[in-house]
Amino acid sequence: MPPGETLGARLVRATELRSAPDGAVLSHMSTRTSFGSRRVLAVVSAPGPWLEVLSSTLPNGRSGWIRATDVTLLRETWSIDVDLSRRSMTLRHFDRPYRRMAVAVGATGTPTPPGRYAVTDRLRTGSPSSPYGCCVLALTGRQPNVPQDWDGGDRLAIHGTSDPASIGSAASLGCIRASADDMRLLMARVPLGTPVRIRA
Repeated sequence: MPPGETLGARLVRATELRSAPDGAVLSHMSTRTSFGSRRVLAVVSAPGPWLEVLSSTLPNGRSGWIRATDVTLLRETWSIDVDLSRRSMTLRHFDRPYRRMAVAVGATGTPTPPGRYAVTDRLRTGSPSSPYGCCVLALTGRQPNVPQDWDGGDRLAIHGTSDPASIGSAASLGCIRASADDMRLLMARVPLGTPVRIRA
């Protein structure tokens, strides 16, 4: 791959996610996500007859394998780096910084789990006063420390907020919160399958 590029795999037919090439079936995947988006998986190894990919159906830190004949490969030139200690996020293009942003990260009891993830869905809430602000980038990751009284699921995401004063603090249930302006930029630039690296 050229420097600064990765691959996305857009499913063209339903496929099986496996533990290894020709390995055990971990899950069956349709061409659409649970949110209705086209399913585009981030490819994490060199392409061949089998592709190693990230999926929201797997635990954090794990990857699976799909047949290359079931996808169309896409060039991914954008990436996102999140630095939890600095509470900052960098949107990169061809691996060069494009925009740095202050963000809110997980609170002490619900820390944001570091790791390698990818964007699965780009969602608009329809209301800037939503707790998620204007929009959401859903990620492959899961929050392992969901509070018992939380009914919003365990998927990690980068999203807006109805509490802009929280930006720059450790205040969320694990997700990354960004300003409305920054989320609008991400929605305009970041395609499905974009890799996201969250660092401690």
